[in-house]
Order: sequence, then C-alpha cells, then structure tokens
Amino acid sequence: MQHEKPYSLDDEEREILMAYQSGALTSVPPSGDHQAIARETMKKNKKINIRISENDLAALQRKALREGIPCQTLIGSILHKYACGFLKEVH
Repeated sequence: MQHEKPYSLDDEEREILMAYQSGALTSVPPSGDHQAIARETMKKNKKINIRISENDLAALQRKALREGIPCQTLIGSILHKYACGFLKEVH
C-alpha cells in the first residue's frame, strides 16, 4: 500500500477543492476552435539572430538531443516559457 505525500494548499487551492467536493463547479462547454487558437498563439512569425557562447550553445544542443527535439525548438520553448512567466530567475 502506497502512502500519499502530505501537501499543503494555499487559500485559493482550498477554495477550489471545497467547491469541487461540494459539487459547486460545473463544466463549461468549449467555445471556439481551441486548436486554431493554439496554432495562432504559437505561430512563429519573427526571426531573430543572437550571439551566445559556444559553451552555452553546446549545452543547449546536448539538452535538445536528450529531449529528442531540434535545438531551435528547445531555445524557442525556453524563451516562450520565460516570456510567459513560467521560468523564473533563481537567486
């Protein structure tokens, strides 16, 4: 038998959990073509040139190889995540 890890919820998460458990949450029917919206959001319509160190490029190429994706795709993904706030600086 596997034990669940204890976790703590913040106020917003507790509110969502209570609403779910009480049946207060309802499904919302999808609106619009989500695939078309996603394609438009991820459209790559700008080109840039950047200079980075040879060591950084080699490290990115190794990571891309391990992930099985092209290096430019990895770099684009990293930039997208950072621009959207999903990657944060660690101090």
